[in-house]
Amino acid sequence: MDPTGLNLPPLLAAFVFGLLGGAHCIGMCGGIMGALSMAVPPSMRSPARMTGLLLGYNLGRISSYMIAGTLVASLGTLIGVAPGARVALQLLASVMMILMALYIADWWKGLTRVEAMGRYLWRYLEPIGRQLMPVVSLPKAVLMGSIWGWLPCGLVYSMLSWSLAVGEPLEGAMLMGAFGLGTLPALLATGFAARQLTLLMRHRATRWIAALTIIGFALWQLWQLFANGHHG
Repeated sequence: MDPTGLNLPPLLAAFVFGLLGGAHCIGMCGGIMGALSMAVPPSMRSPARMTGLLLGYNLGRISSYMIAGTLVASLGTLIGVAPGARVALQLLASVMMILMALYIADWWKGLTRVEAMGRYLWRYLEPIGRQLMPVVSLPKAVLMGSIWGWLPCGLVYSMLSWSLAVGEPLEGAMLMGAFGLGTLPALLATGFAARQLTLLMRHRATRWIAALTIIGFALWQLWQLFANGHHG
């Protein structure tokens, strides 16, 4: 733990997971980016305006991730009081990482069942987002992004399980913020139509390397968990 009270290696890992999950972000959110851009009247699609809107969307989205991380980590604080609960939460986080890796690599889509858990909330938020269309100002873009951040997503839920295991509201928020920043390159590439980068991130080899990296980290976490438990 560093002097600020934030564990930097996990923050770095969360950022890397966001980068590695870029292929999934492009597949799931690329269409949203395209729809939002096309909704802007052609006469208002100046490069400066579109860049500002794109950054506003992502600022709102990452802010929602951090709010969710704070709430979930606060819940983890309460659950962690029970005997053995902290270990169980850490085990859940590692398992969710492995499921996330399988999802990214397209080896197993079971995580889509977890996404269904968030559809109830999204049912109420989606109409609010529609009322903001077309988004032509920065405040609207930030608000739209903050709604977009609650879109049911297995990748996000996997990271939230990590925040739950952390059990510290500030660290949970920072983990989700680091993860959100990691997803930026993929979504910015989509927004700016960077075709080569988009194709690279969606390539099967890229997704497989990302998945194996995440699985390796999750197994390392599990090894540490059980090794510490054994020594305890």
